[in-house]
Amino acid sequence: MTIHLVDGTFELFRAFYGGARDKAPGPHDAVLGLIRSLTRLVTADRATHVAVAFDHIIESFRNELFAGYKTSAGIDVVLAAQFGLAEEATRAMGFVVWPMIEFEADDAIATAAARFADQGHRVVIASPDKDFAQCVRGDQVTLWDRIRDRRIAEPDVLTKWGVAPASIPDWLALVGDTSDGIPGLPGFGEKTASALLGRFGHLEAIPSDAGQWTGIRGAPTLAATLTERADDARLYRTLATVRLDVPLAESAEDLQWRGAHREAVTRLAAELGDPGLPTRVPTWRA
Repeated sequence: MTIHLVDGTFELFRAFYGGARDKAPGPHDAVLGLIRSLTRLVTADRATHVAVAFDHIIESFRNELFAGYKTSAGIDVVLAAQFGLAEEATRAMGFVVWPMIEFEADDAIATAAARFADQGHRVVIASPDKDFAQCVRGDQVTLWDRIRDRRIAEPDVLTKWGVAPASIPDWLALVGDTSDGIPGLPGFGEKTASALLGRFGHLEAIPSDAGQWTGIRGAPTLAATLTERADDARLYRTLATVRLDVPLAESAEDLQWRGAHREAVTRLAAELGDPGLPTRVPTWRA
């Protein structure tokens, strides 16, 4: 069985900011875009088993670890107002929904990917987010950038980021991730981080002696920075590491898409001001 795991928060942002730029986004545009995307997944893309994870609130346990971690501040109010409705719409369309509060959507997806892969299923994480690269396993757990229709298996992670999947959190700790509020360490660019971690694997294995950093420009300064800020680097890695212990109740079989709920979609169509929505539903749940 192939299981598709969808980052609903990412889809919502993509629908909101990917619309026509000649007009302001409408109050339901993101939700309608999300519905279209999920519908394509089970029609044109023929996905059979699907779960969608959302950041029910943006803040998570990581905000307690680091004050600079991403928050809901600055999110467009029109988009923020659609978060709850997005979860409602996804359920109405018949998909399993994982709304995260303490954890993040990324953690739910990572937990599910590891669990279902261990059970022998193939898992496709429908997101281009580099954070998920740490979840990739051979060609059993892969990423799918639906925007570019690009699949990312383990060899592709090494090609794109210069490190193995297990080193992605270390790479993000050095380079930083502005979208998540992880600053990284000063002076460490992508190429430098890839060169070091491609050779040594993890932060702890990088020698403190710059003389062993063969071929790295500015090695003495960077080695001193890494030594002085080792605690920061480890914290940033913790922030970038997805959790695999999210309590998810559903089995792989529970994720089978059996169609949308007619009454719920009818109510949703009225709320969205889109009376034609039910006519675009491909399958109704019996």
